Amino acid sequence: MTIAKKIETFISRSSWIRKMFEEGARLKALHGTDNVFDFSLGNPNLKPPEKFKPLLKKIVENSRPEDHSYMPNIGYPHVREAVSDYLTKEQNTAVTQNDVIMTCGAAGALNIILKAILDPGDEVISPAPCFVEYSFYTDNHGGIFKTVPTQPDFTLDLEAISAAITPKTKVILINSPNNPTGQIYSEESTIELGRLLKEKGQLVNRTLYLISDEPYRKIVYDGADVPSIFTCYPDSIIATSYSKDLSIPGERIGFAAVNPAATHKNNLLEGLALANRILGFVNAPALMQRVIGGLQGERVDISAYVKKRDILCDGLKRIGYDFVLPKGAFYLFPKSPIEDDVEFTKMLQEEMILVVPGAGFNCPGHFRIAFCVDDQTIINALPGFERVIKTIKKK
Repeated sequence: MTIAKKIETFISRSSWIRKMFEEGARLKALHGTDNVFDFSLGNPNLKPPEKFKPLLKKIVENSRPEDHSYMPNIGYPHVREAVSDYLTKEQNTAVTQNDVIMTCGAAGALNIILKAILDPGDEVISPAPCFVEYSFYTDNHGGIFKTVPTQPDFTLDLEAISAAITPKTKVILINSPNNPTGQIYSEESTIELGRLLKEKGQLVNRTLYLISDEPYRKIVYDGADVPSIFTCYPDSIIATSYSKDLSIPGERIGFAAVNPAATHKNNLLEGLALANRILGFVNAPALMQRVIGGLQGERVDISAYVKKRDILCDGLKRIGYDFVLPKGAFYLFPKSPIEDDVEFTKMLQEEMILVVPGAGFNCPGHFRIAFCVDDQTIINALPGFERVIKTIKKK
């Protein structure tokens, strides 16, 4: 045995997203990129906002030797101040720079949060479908990951969450707009969730933390609004990144923010700062910190994603697929026309279409389409989607 047994087990059930992405690379090498329709990975294809490149260039050209040095583990003060000023407006809560920790993307934020608050055996509950890596992040820090179902339209099922909470529960982890469904949890349901966690916390005699994973917050459609998590529940923490709204996922830049009203705020912040260091992140990338400090509130051209969504949804609806229209993010999560969603994705592969089975998101019977691709990729894939569903109906 050359690797840890746990990692060997994890490899066998590792991310379907990556598996499909790698299969896409193999098919492209065999058949040519234009002949493969890869909807596997949420890798934004839009260019960053117009301000990004000039600001990046200016910062690089004017960099000083000290700009590449170590900094406080929680990040540059002036960057955290810029972030907190924006959060104050976004969250309708007075946030200060001391409440913000710059991180290596949302993944870094989630890991330092879980490192700081989980004891071995503590439970993390997340509504399903949910991002596959949550279970691995929880395991990283000795926790036990549990999922609860959502409503048929993928909104929160508060009764299911309530029933799942035990004396071992420490965290409720939500993601809105959601990956893979694009659903946004309403302000009413989020307020009710806050009330539920307060009541349950008193019953189990421990603080229950609400973590909101928000990398898609600024990618919303049709006038939708993502409610403030800070106004809904005091013991809440935001984990987010600039990967999606600025189209810079490879730069690994994000932050964690603790609700100023959190019961144990000072301990939390100290724990997050320490976790940022001892997990090996040390600090968020210096260059990207300075860049995003000047880009607060900026985002990519959302109208381009609206167009992609509408091309895809109009086409699949005409063909006969069943789905909930996404309110945000850049994913569609239709029902599989057959019970076995893995088998269905294999059928699509025969048409050179790469999607991810719902089983990869703890929600079998569906499949995820990442529509952050060229419009023509969507248009050219629709005949293949149609041929597969016609084949199924003939059986």
